[in-house]
Amino acid sequence: MAKGTHDFTADSRNDAVLINVNGVLVPREQATVSVFDSGFMLGDGVWEGLRVHNGRIAFLDAHLDRLYEGAKAIAMDIGLTRAELTQRLEDTIDGNDMRGEEGVHIRLMVTRGIRSTPYQDPRVIISPATIVIIPEYKAPLPSTIEQGIRLFTVHVRRGDPAVQDQKLNSHSKLNCITACIQATEAGADEALMLDPHGFVATCNSTHFFIVRKGEVWTSSGDYCLGGITRANVIQICREEGIPVFEKNFSLTDVYGAQEAFVTGTFAGVVPVTNIDGRHMSEGRGPMVERLQGLYKALMERDA
Repeated sequence: MAKGTHDFTADSRNDAVLINVNGVLVPREQATVSVFDSGFMLGDGVWEGLRVHNGRIAFLDAHLDRLYEGAKAIAMDIGLTRAELTQRLEDTIDGNDMRGEEGVHIRLMVTRGIRSTPYQDPRVIISPATIVIIPEYKAPLPSTIEQGIRLFTVHVRRGDPAVQDQKLNSHSKLNCITACIQATEAGADEALMLDPHGFVATCNSTHFFIVRKGEVWTSSGDYCLGGITRANVIQICREEGIPVFEKNFSLTDVYGAQEAFVTGTFAGVVPVTNIDGRHMSEGRGPMVERLQGLYKALMERDA
């Protein structure tokens, strides 16, 4: 079972879902890739998490922008146009008869393809890109949305972009996994991560915000993924006249905040009730509740 913002109730319908592997829908238990695949072997690829709402994939254009920009950055040819990849996503939804269902989450994964031998050099690639689409009946728990999560600040930092650029939504997630492990061992739900300078950056699988005196703060964005939900919340604040700032701030600012929350495609806007043992709120505070409603309305407009 997943934890934190990704916690969900198991759904037996997922046992029968069809997985799209390179354009072919296959039963879940038969969905496999080669042991020589770049994603399995080296974490060489990019991915997106997508939410289906009212029969449509929410904010799809923004997700495809990030996917194709990431692929270009690592010199990887996805092999499909945006229209062709969109159609493959739609075929996967229809092939599973999910069009009229809520609570559907999709994992879209693209790797560089199959290698002829275990080696880093992309010149040993012998196939087109591997494209896997996993649709599941998986909705966030209402208790997560209402009661929130606990964070623990870990020693694992967000790296310098010259080492591994955090803007890439790559399959290589060991940095975030080690952060998650430390937070879990400390009894928290997710990890709060600092940047190389000691300022607050992001969480291991979500983006982090605080609320101070009616203002919404989030990190400068220099050491975190270009989050789709993060950008949507910033847009909402600006449209609604809520002061919002992308800036450097420290844990002292965090501990003194009135509210805190995280954002992500899976669960949207989720309150944070405790950080490093500091009590932040009882469930969702007034700003978080307002932003949850505004974000839901934005999804409705998009769909």
